[in-house]
Amino acid sequence: MIEPFDTPEALAGAAAAATVSALAAGIAARGRGRLVATGGRSPGAVYDGLAQADLDWGAVDITLSDERFVPASDPASNEALVRSRLLTGKATAAGFVPLMGEAPSAAAAADLAEAQVAALAPFDMTLLGMGPDGHVASLIPGAVGLEAAMAPDGARFCLGFDQAIGDPPLPRITLTLAALLQSHAIIILIAGPEKRRVIERALAGADLPVRALLTQARVPVRVLWTP
Repeated sequence: MIEPFDTPEALAGAAAAATVSALAAGIAARGRGRLVATGGRSPGAVYDGLAQADLDWGAVDITLSDERFVPASDPASNEALVRSRLLTGKATAAGFVPLMGEAPSAAAAADLAEAQVAALAPFDMTLLGMGPDGHVASLIPGAVGLEAAMAPDGARFCLGFDQAIGDPPLPRITLTLAALLQSHAIIILIAGPEKRRVIERALAGADLPVRALLTQARVPVRVLWTP
């Protein structure tokens, strides 16, 4: 389940290559490729590689696995990361569907994003990071409303948590587990011994959000790890 890579560069190269292959397959099959991107520290180098990849980026749509309820100009914004590291170079031509819109709350922003995100499904590739508490996207332990967001057959693609959760503690918008399972492939990017232990705990039965992805049989999941 855990695929080790000696260096972050090797991991990033493998993730970028798998993503390009998945998007190319989507374009060939349906005329468009669909990517769910992630925020955090894990994907930056992956995005740098993707931005220079030879792909028909004008036929690719990108959205986010989750977003902090902050303006796109805020350093905490996942949209800001994607715009600065992925939607550049050759990938400038890709379409982008943000989760953060002109809304008074995270829940309202999720409502606004719902139809646009749902229209992208199925996703050819979903890239995710994972927190030390085992969360993926913003499916964070302790969040009010997490049970609904973790329903594997739920009707919603996007949900908002209006209370401040996670690190940094902010309201958040997230794709639900049901939405993540509308993917042809999922890659979880992790680094360091602590996060490897989290994956091992989840596989051993710990009740962590990531376990729901690791133990389901609908979508192939790869966990790419570097020390």
